[in-house]
Amino acid sequence: MKKSTIAAQMYTFREQAQTEEGLADTFRRLKQMGYDAVQVSGIGPIEPRKVKELALQNDLTICATHIPFDRLTGELEAVAEQHKLWDCKYVGLGIAPDRYRSSAEGYRTFAKEASDIGRRLKKEYDLQFVYHNHQFEFEKYDGRTAMDILLEESDPEAFGFELDMYWVQAGGGDPAEWAHKVKGRMQVVHLKDMEIVDGQAVFAEVGHGNMNYPAIIEACRATGVEWYVVEQDVCRRDPFESVNMSLGYLHGLLQREKTM
Repeated sequence: MKKSTIAAQMYTFREQAQTEEGLADTFRRLKQMGYDAVQVSGIGPIEPRKVKELALQNDLTICATHIPFDRLTGELEAVAEQHKLWDCKYVGLGIAPDRYRSSAEGYRTFAKEASDIGRRLKKEYDLQFVYHNHQFEFEKYDGRTAMDILLEESDPEAFGFELDMYWVQAGGGDPAEWAHKVKGRMQVVHLKDMEIVDGQAVFAEVGHGNMNYPAIIEACRATGVEWYVVEQDVCRRDPFESVNMSLGYLHGLLQREKTM
């Protein structure tokens, strides 16, 4: 991990970035804060060329996206053109459709269909499909979690992972262990922390909760992660303050490593 490879997930700013003006202001503030990259997800219906223009104006790399599944199945050429315009290699899916998420057979079908999409992206466009998990992929079916099914029954060349470390933890998995399980298949990772408030697990800024982030970052580094994406699904404070807290922790972690 380097400072330049820490990105902000725009889903965190889905309320602020619904218009061109809002997106421009969000990009500007993230750059001033110290971010050099963003993942595009949850923004408003803004023309892709305008998104690219605003990213260039603020010297921000678009490192990855989240794309609706129906666009991956019905508009793949347009999706690929959008990513080429943005110089963005990683085509992300933020969640599997409901119809796949109730059985082992459903997850096997999803693994096959997403692998087919991934093979087309790789062969025809030199792009990489990556899948973002939640906690429900850790439900077991006949002794195997859905995550194990996806890992074992998808094409390792075409189906990449974008582990969300909070959701791995929420599902009862070990984030660092899972980073090693998907070694070679994860170039983008999502970072947010978990805190207990009034007896309930809640989202927290990276380094401000109970997760073992030094071990998680080391596992990501050891397994070839390229982009470290900070996200808050729900912010308990201003979202800009939230992602700034996470960035400060990660920069501090890098600085401590330099002095060791």
